[in-house]
Amino acid sequence: MVRKPDNPYVVQPVMKALKVLELVARHGHEIALTAVSKELKIPKTTTFRYLQTLTAAGFLDHNRATDRYNLGPQLRSIARADASVSKVRELARPAMIELMQEFNETVNLAVKGNGRVVYIDLIEANRSLRMQARIGESHPMHSTALGKAILAFLPDAERQRQLDLPLTERTGRTLLGREEIERQLRQVARTGYATEIGENEDGAMCVGVPILDEDGYPVAALSVSAPLMRMPHSLAAKVGTRLREVAAGISTHLGSRPTADLR
Repeated sequence: MVRKPDNPYVVQPVMKALKVLELVARHGHEIALTAVSKELKIPKTTTFRYLQTLTAAGFLDHNRATDRYNLGPQLRSIARADASVSKVRELARPAMIELMQEFNETVNLAVKGNGRVVYIDLIEANRSLRMQARIGESHPMHSTALGKAILAFLPDAERQRQLDLPLTERTGRTLLGREEIERQLRQVARTGYATEIGENEDGAMCVGVPILDEDGYPVAALSVSAPLMRMPHSLAAKVGTRLREVAAGISTHLGSRPTADLR
């Protein structure tokens, strides 16, 4: 039986559907509607609706020949994504520490969200004045070096979908014109690193590079951020080159093949 939670904001049908999903996952192989209904003590008609809804959403798979249910592609995709994030974080951590020690500026690691980048790790600079996001925080892709680094290496159709989303103006320097953003992304693809000067936060500068998987897909991005007064163009170029080297090493561990031409 699904116990009624103390939290009055919990949506009971959603909770029950998740219990159905959990049961199928724990079962480890195909399971019949009757078995799910019996174990969770939910009426068969209700259980059937939950199973069919989860199947339609891709979280379960319905074998019509056996009339049994198993884990679906969407759930497996989420599990792979979670494993990928953990692996990227593990591979990147030592390099992030080295980069912080080399430049004494904050080093950030992020992955793609819906029109945003989500910070999954960071190493703070050993300075009183430093640029710092928080782990779990998200910022727009188009206004950050991290986001631009990812956007520039996305497949064309996916990049266009991301840019079709509403573009938030973070500062007076945030680029909002589609043509200007796409021109900048073409430059990022050529150089292998992105720069952001006060577009996401006033007085800040950031240099970012993509981390690519075996298919050349940008699974994450790595960046160094600093107050603008500490990041002249000459240093930004040096940081970009160094970041590109580091990201190439991480990408190689993910199965990416080095190429002479970036795009």
